[in-house]
Amino acid sequence: MRRAVCPGSFDPVTIGHLDIFGRAAALFDEVVVAVGVNKSKSATSNRLFTSDERLEMIAAAVSPWSNVNVQGFTGLVTDFCRDIEAQAIVKGLRGSGDYDYELQMAQMNAHLTDVETVFLMTDPSMSFVSSSLVKEVASFGGDVSGLVPPAVFERLTARLAERRAGA
Repeated sequence: MRRAVCPGSFDPVTIGHLDIFGRAAALFDEVVVAVGVNKSKSATSNRLFTSDERLEMIAAAVSPWSNVNVQGFTGLVTDFCRDIEAQAIVKGLRGSGDYDYELQMAQMNAHLTDVETVFLMTDPSMSFVSSSLVKEVASFGGDVSGLVPPAVFERLTARLAERRAGA
């Protein structure tokens, strides 16, 4: 069985992520969306959603693909890949900046394990979409409804409204 891992924090998951998951699902027998759930980091990070919330939202978003599942992980993604016997790490690339960063990561991962890294180019219509930018635009009231799944959009706007009310 050819198993691939799509790792990330996915805070929140975007249509760009879903594009990569779906394309990976067509290439591999199984795709595991591996959500970083480092508890100590989330307490001090700028995360909008908890690990459990991210896992739940992604699981709902990937439900159309029978060969895609979602798991949390801590530590090195290469250790996670070894634990679940994955042959590949799939990463989406939006542009040259992503490539420069991801190439270094891929080379380090190759140094640590025999798991291959596969780069998939993002659909050009989604090359500007990132979780960070979605959060920033949404926090200023911009319309990001077409950039995240509908259920994620609802939770995103509700969470931002909670934060504004508590500020």
